Amino acid sequence: MSTHNAGGYYIPQPSHWPIVGSMALLTTAVGFILYLAGMKFGLGVLGLGLLTLFFMMFGWFGNVIRESEGGKYNARVDLSFRWSMSWFIFSEVMFFAAFFGALYYARQMSVPWLGDIDNNLLWPNFKPAWPTAGPGMDIHLPTVAWSGIPAINTALLLTSGVTITWAHHALRANNRGQLILGMFLTVALGLTFLGFQAYEYGHAYAEGLKLSSGIYGATFYMLTGFHGFHVTVGSIMLIVILLRCMKGHFKPDHHFAFEAVAWYWHFVDVVWLGLFIFVYVL
Repeated sequence: MSTHNAGGYYIPQPSHWPIVGSMALLTTAVGFILYLAGMKFGLGVLGLGLLTLFFMMFGWFGNVIRESEGGKYNARVDLSFRWSMSWFIFSEVMFFAAFFGALYYARQMSVPWLGDIDNNLLWPNFKPAWPTAGPGMDIHLPTVAWSGIPAINTALLLTSGVTITWAHHALRANNRGQLILGMFLTVALGLTFLGFQAYEYGHAYAEGLKLSSGIYGATFYMLTGFHGFHVTVGSIMLIVILLRCMKGHFKPDHHFAFEAVAWYWHFVDVVWLGLFIFVYVL
């Protein structure tokens, strides 16, 4: 760690980036809601929110990078970053836990209830089996087989977890060549995952599986879609870390930014394993 300011705690100047980030998230959420409500201009609002969010990340993270490289951080600041990242990932775990809970409730509780003897009088043709669009929704409901693109994407993400761990060990050993190669492979695997997911979405949508396809379509796209968004954000983080590695920013004993992104990426891997099992396989 840098010994600069070793006896104190660095206090950053007031920043406008938190309010910019809050407005970006609000705009993104409003745009998504408008799109779900059938208003086509909601996509434009959603895009504006995402662009603002990425602009915020570029500006705010840039400030942190300059402060770190300027020697303004010490062990106490490093510890605060570690706690902050830990709580952030915990909040993300709870976020996905809510969606997994919704999927469990729909599959294991709601569907059997709707098929019991009482509700059978209301929906005599309803079959209480998953996947289902729900009672009264007589629509074509294609399913996505786990053995195709989902299996390939699982292999890609698991491999990316190995490559980023390899890069981390190379950084600790001060092996710059292996560090950069490992990070490059991780970025490539993440982007390939996103490409396959986009192809899968296009194919599924063309076959008739949409957000409007009842509870199955809603849970499928909400879980896989939000995961894809996290992979996108994680890939951007990985690219930034790769560029910083190429510039020689990190040292074997001073590289929490690298570790933070590695934590986040491993979290993305674990969430995908849950998705693969409970959304595609079971």
